[in-house]
Amino acid sequence: MIVAALPAGVASAADGPSGAPAGVRAFAGALPASLSAAQRAALLAAADANRARTAAELELGPKEALVVRGVTEDADGTVHTRYERTFDGLPVLGGDLVVHTARDGSSKGVTRATGADIAVDTSPEESAEAAKGLALAGAADAKVAGAAAGDARKVVWAGSGTPRLAWETVVTGTQEDGTPSELHVVTDANSGKKIFEYQGIETGLGTSKYSGQVTIGTSAADGGGYAMTDPTRGGHSTYDLNGTSSTRTLFTNPTDTWGDGTVANRQTAAVDAAYGAQLTWDYYQNVHGRDGIKDDGVGAYTRVHYGKNYVNAFWSDTCFCMTYGDGAGNVKPLTSIDVGGHEMTHGITSATAGLIYGGESGGLNEATSDIMASAIEFWAGNPEDQGDYLVGEKIDIRGDGTPLRYMDKPSKDGRSRDAWSADLGTVDVHYSSGPANHWFYLASEGSGAKAVNGVAYDSPTSDGLPVTAIGREAAARIWYRALTTYMTSSTDYAAARTATLRATADLYGQLSTTYMNAANAWAAVNVGPRVVDGLLLDPVADQVTEVGAPAELEVKAVNFNPGAVTYHATGLPDGVRLHPVTGRITGTPATAGAYTVTVIAKASHNSRISTTFSWKVSRGIFASATPVPIPDGGPAVFSDIAVDRIPGVAPSDLKVAVDIKHTWRGDLAVDLIGPDGTVYLLKKASLGDSADNVLETYTVDASTQQANGTWRLRVQDMYRSDSGRIDSWKIIF
Repeated sequence: MIVAALPAGVASAADGPSGAPAGVRAFAGALPASLSAAQRAALLAAADANRARTAAELELGPKEALVVRGVTEDADGTVHTRYERTFDGLPVLGGDLVVHTARDGSSKGVTRATGADIAVDTSPEESAEAAKGLALAGAADAKVAGAAAGDARKVVWAGSGTPRLAWETVVTGTQEDGTPSELHVVTDANSGKKIFEYQGIETGLGTSKYSGQVTIGTSAADGGGYAMTDPTRGGHSTYDLNGTSSTRTLFTNPTDTWGDGTVANRQTAAVDAAYGAQLTWDYYQNVHGRDGIKDDGVGAYTRVHYGKNYVNAFWSDTCFCMTYGDGAGNVKPLTSIDVGGHEMTHGITSATAGLIYGGESGGLNEATSDIMASAIEFWAGNPEDQGDYLVGEKIDIRGDGTPLRYMDKPSKDGRSRDAWSADLGTVDVHYSSGPANHWFYLASEGSGAKAVNGVAYDSPTSDGLPVTAIGREAAARIWYRALTTYMTSSTDYAAARTATLRATADLYGQLSTTYMNAANAWAAVNVGPRVVDGLLLDPVADQVTEVGAPAELEVKAVNFNPGAVTYHATGLPDGVRLHPVTGRITGTPATAGAYTVTVIAKASHNSRISTTFSWKVSRGIFASATPVPIPDGGPAVFSDIAVDRIPGVAPSDLKVAVDIKHTWRGDLAVDLIGPDGTVYLLKKASLGDSADNVLETYTVDASTQQANGTWRLRVQDMYRSDSGRIDSWKIIF
């Protein structure tokens, strides 16, 4: 089982330099328990048997049900059960959740992909065939060759906005670069318009140089000789596609010596691929207690020599397999350690959080694969392919010797982002991964100039302040726990920060320096605040409440100093107070108005930190949640709200919050019509605005008329080709 004619070097479990700073040790109870297949099956069976009771405890609706997707257990007995949801028998996309239960059966909370209630009419206005046609049209725009659409399945879309009935269609074929297509297109089952699409084939790039003389798992072949099937790692097998996209042959050999170190020998790429697969299996098992990609002891399989001149590699859930191309000129197979780790981690993400491959969650999906691939490469300790914070550094696709991506300063590739910004969700997922990759580097190594394994790095921060490292081992443990325990399909960057800090608290304690520095690493990529003078206080969202209605809000600081924290506030509305010990704000606002509130947290040694937010106490909030269809290029439609308890005139800063679902929102003209017929312009039509949906709060001066009466929202689609609906709107006095 020795690969011959390759330079020397074997894998080991030794971590590279700066893997774990002194004193950074995880709590044993938060580490994964070692479960046998029978124990895992028993946990799954118990969760399945109690699905109905769990749904009732979560206060799901009468038409909702849970489907057990996976389960993990901590060493202290805490069980984390991941569920999908259904509504009236239909899958709810973006409705997944994780239930956390202590050893004694008590609840430790629930993590939800969405908090929205699900109540939809399951009778579609648009047919499955129409959805299939739209999906095929979208595939043409995406340049999918040989596109073929499967049958559309009826689902509930809860991935964004108000849950609604939808069709999901999967379009197969070939992407422009030769990668197979599994394009998932989700369309509104009533308007017929596309809601979301993502590519089910998750791709990435890596090195094509080899890992030295290595040991790989093989077994006896039928008829004599040896086969590249590893019986110790779930039966993982490596196949030769022989330059095709589907015709595969299991690698066999008369002797147990494989490859000769050249690309002319087809076994060489297979050796690297099998080696990368076993390193990935071993890393997840030895470090994180995971028994294979699905944590069920079953190995995936690997295919090499895909197509001709294919410069990529990909993971597919459909075949549960990893596929590698041979690169430009068929002489640079993409079969290195970090490529295998990257692509197979896509499978782990799919089996756990299921991060949707689009928007911010898609960037986090890609970053997860980069992060864990880097951790695997360092853990392997192979001198021929040492660990680094570079992606694809040896492929040389550009022909100038540069990597594809840099984790210490992602923007060095010319496209990735160093830090979070409001438009990050519109960026390709391979580049919106930048801030999370940057967080991992900063958490692992800290900011500033340094060299690791002979590679020079110089990592900046978005706020110009330094970051102290927690160590690579801790950063990887934190990310893995967050992924498998607290992230869901719709996790964005803000939620990823929450998930990783919760994982950090589990593993190292909320008052640890590890927690503090992990939070500072997020602040350094513009996600969340810094620790200031030993205190961490998250910003408070602006508040809008109604006079006479009870209000409740909690402000909570993390104090890394000795002693307790006390809370103080200025500018609170009349009738509301802040508890100085708990940080809870409670009461009933007595006077309408706009307030600027500052909450100050003070530690016993006189350190302090503050956050400021606005609080509008309105005279009344009135809403309509009745959907109103908006015809394509048709007459204006109206949605009415009756106001009957606001004396006097309307305010000069009347707020109008609208939630309109509509593709190509530039088609829409939106107005508010007051009780006396006065028209207030909210939004003009604009052909150049191609974005979807109108989710805005407008301010108008309505002080010339009485507040009481019927207020109308008028919406008209001024151009052809798109339609939608008014989901809801409200007036805030």
